[in-house]
Amino acid sequence: MGSGQVIDWQGKNVTVAGLGVSGVPAAKVLHGLGAHVTVVNDGDDERARTQAAELEALGVTVRLGDGDTLPEGTELIVTAPGWRPDKPLFRAAGQAGVPVWGDVELAWRLRGPDAAPWLAVTGTNGKTTTVQMLASILEAAGLRTAAVGNIGVSLLDAVLGEERYSDLDVLAVELSSYQLHWAPSLRAHSAAVLNLAPDHLDWHGSMEAYAADKGRIYEGNRVACVYNAADKATEDLVREADVEEGCRAVGFTLGTPGPSQLGVVDGILVDRAFVENRHKNAQELAEVSDVHPPAPHNIANALAAAALARAFGVPAQAVRDGLRAFTPDAHRIAHVADVDGVAYVDDSKATNTHAAQASLAAYESIVWIAGGLAKGATFDELVANSAKRLRGAVLIGADRALIRDALARHAPEVPVVDVDRTDTGAMLQAVQEARRLARPGDTVLLAPACASMDMFANYNRRGEAFAEAVSGLGA
Repeated sequence: MGSGQVIDWQGKNVTVAGLGVSGVPAAKVLHGLGAHVTVVNDGDDERARTQAAELEALGVTVRLGDGDTLPEGTELIVTAPGWRPDKPLFRAAGQAGVPVWGDVELAWRLRGPDAAPWLAVTGTNGKTTTVQMLASILEAAGLRTAAVGNIGVSLLDAVLGEERYSDLDVLAVELSSYQLHWAPSLRAHSAAVLNLAPDHLDWHGSMEAYAADKGRIYEGNRVACVYNAADKATEDLVREADVEEGCRAVGFTLGTPGPSQLGVVDGILVDRAFVENRHKNAQELAEVSDVHPPAPHNIANALAAAALARAFGVPAQAVRDGLRAFTPDAHRIAHVADVDGVAYVDDSKATNTHAAQASLAAYESIVWIAGGLAKGATFDELVANSAKRLRGAVLIGADRALIRDALARHAPEVPVVDVDRTDTGAMLQAVQEARRLARPGDTVLLAPACASMDMFANYNRRGEAFAEAVSGLGA
């Protein structure tokens, strides 16, 4: 079942693993192509039963409560990205010689001959913002595009839906390490790895395996492999990638760019990669003030987006116009309010230490609200790097003791308040404690460095709870 060859799906026995966001569309698409589809799902809750009923009405077989047994006669598994590679289902598939694809791989294989090229982005942090910036720049250049993949439109819809994109268009594609793990034949026009920090190690098994999965995004790139000059691991992945003849390595840096790099000079984003005679010339793209918010890590995101757009031939003016038109999603360094001279900032999206560090680096004097589910992370490096910026810390959530211990080791003089409750009032109490610690000119920053599911449905809900608590302060 090599890439590019047409697969006859008629009567093929395909097992779809997982009913989630990607599983239901995958099952429908495969069923529509004539495959015999069986969906297996670990859970057997009300939501799963509703989804199962919808699929069964079409003629799809659904098995709830058993995601581990390989259905007899399976010729291919299409898995939800989050399913771990060490699951018994995949071990059984390996022994039976059955290939496993993710939804991204399926979308890639189902593309027609005149399909839109993909500009792909991965990294531990900043993926969504970068892909949205990229889509905004491509739109400013007059191109038909969409931000797809791990966000927004499902890739299957972009490839097969009513809104199908052709080779005159271009897709801005966000890919997670999970999706890349299950997408062996994906070949992007150009791709970027924004950064690499320990995350999801419980899933991948090791930092090496995690990095290797991220690095798959560079395989077979045609024009540019974009890497972070400040993060050597991303450059190493470019070196290891097997790319098409003529594909270039293009770095981005917050400093002055060398040849084949994009960077910053005197508050201006400049391109020394996609210009005539790059050893002597540089092209101005935009001003730092065109980037919202102009925090350092967000400027890095803008440079990565600009590099991919320039690799696709987009003019400099479209980079500026696209960055100006872009507004970030909620809960990403969002300024909520100023109360008594103190700024309150919601970065609930900082669900790991790397994201929290980028957030903490954007402010001088901080009362930090942190904690939640650590997902196996350690906090010593984060606290050591940020200690001098901390006026105080307020800790919430299941794994707050891990952060408290790191603060005791690396920032013993910083006052710490431990909020020992997990009910809905916990965030209100945390914000009130933060207000007590803050002085005029400080920033109270929600950058939890942890996942939210111990106390909240998701990071959005956590950010909303913070904003609600802050709005109560002004009253």
